[in-house]
Amino acid sequence: VKQYKQSIYLKLFKLLETEKVCRMGFDEQCFTVAQYKALKKHCPKNIHLRAANNLIEKFREIKSAEEVQYIREALSVHQKAYQFLEKIIKSGISEKEVLWQLEGFIKTRCSGFSFEPIIASGVNSCYPHAHVTDRRIRQNEPVLVDMGMEINGYKSDLTRMFFLGRMPQLVRQVNEAVKEAQRRAILKIKAGVLVSEVDKAARGYLAKQRLAKYFGHALGHGVGLEIHEAPRLSQKSLEVLQEGMVVTVEPAVYIPEQFGIRIEDMVLVTKSGCEVLSDNIN
Repeated sequence: VKQYKQSIYLKLFKLLETEKVCRMGFDEQCFTVAQYKALKKHCPKNIHLRAANNLIEKFREIKSAEEVQYIREALSVHQKAYQFLEKIIKSGISEKEVLWQLEGFIKTRCSGFSFEPIIASGVNSCYPHAHVTDRRIRQNEPVLVDMGMEINGYKSDLTRMFFLGRMPQLVRQVNEAVKEAQRRAILKIKAGVLVSEVDKAARGYLAKQRLAKYFGHALGHGVGLEIHEAPRLSQKSLEVLQEGMVVTVEPAVYIPEQFGIRIEDMVLVTKSGCEVLSDNIN
């Protein structure tokens, strides 16, 4: 492996010298100290290394038609996956058993997960990054499922809620509030709009419902070759939405020691508004 990396560095620098390049940028966030030392060791004296942080990620913010198509294909697997989950999520089954069956189902579709799925039932759903446990799902409680697929290197990311039996009144109220917060945020999405304004639309509505204090993370994020890419849909961001960006919109409410509701969809920013890429996925 070490010899292979050295060979790559030598070929890279030979190409740069042939093209008479005198400066080479690298992303500090993607390099360990050891990797930087190796790069520096093989770098010719006439080529200067310069930090070029987030340069590539900025290029990746705008998706081509081909990239969007790969994301659509990844999302198409979700439809069948959620239909499958509707059949197996029953009272008495454990979160881990749901995951094992889901993994088998996904493999039959020649796909794979873009990240470790979250399957969080009952009180476990109040944790934004819950781990799958041996907890058995019970009647009259919510089950949060957050998962993503990968097609040709491109990712998808959706969260859906499943409800068993009769939904308690508070769960129903919070679920409806999160749905409406997401709807208002999506209506704001358009090329030229500040991402903070999109976050504000969702967070502001939850504030009116006295639920904003239970929403502790950003509204969403870009998705592409990585599951978390720029832009980050944060209330503090100064970034502006651009045509071709693909982002998640995932408002949530987590009631401590009770339950959590998160609804997440993927949206393509257009010149006149947006397209909800996951619109046909229940």
